[in-house]
Amino acid sequence: MRIKKGDTVLVLTGEHKGKTGKVLHVDTRRQRVVVEGVNMRKRHQRPSQKTPQGGILEIEAPLHLSNVSLFVNVDGKKKPTRVGYKRIDEGGRVVKLRVAQRTGEEI
Repeated sequence: MRIKKGDTVLVLTGEHKGKTGKVLHVDTRRQRVVVEGVNMRKRHQRPSQKTPQGGILEIEAPLHLSNVSLFVNVDGKKKPTRVGYKRIDEGGRVVKLRVAQRTGEEI
């Protein structure tokens, strides 16, 4: 999975195109990500022990992985980039690093 929890991403398509946020959760099985403050949906919650008040809650709904892109700093500006991988040999073991395609820097 090229995008991980804690990454800052840009929404590329759909109703929330152009919005940015931090990744809160990654679902690798369904290839979906939950982005903070993006794709908010209302959920009607019945009162329970966990939520005694109940009511209507706003929660983030997942977006498909193909609809978001990682953000990196390029000359002081944040730009979307694709993610690549680079293998480095460290003392007999191979380490796989995520690399920003736009800048070539390690993420």
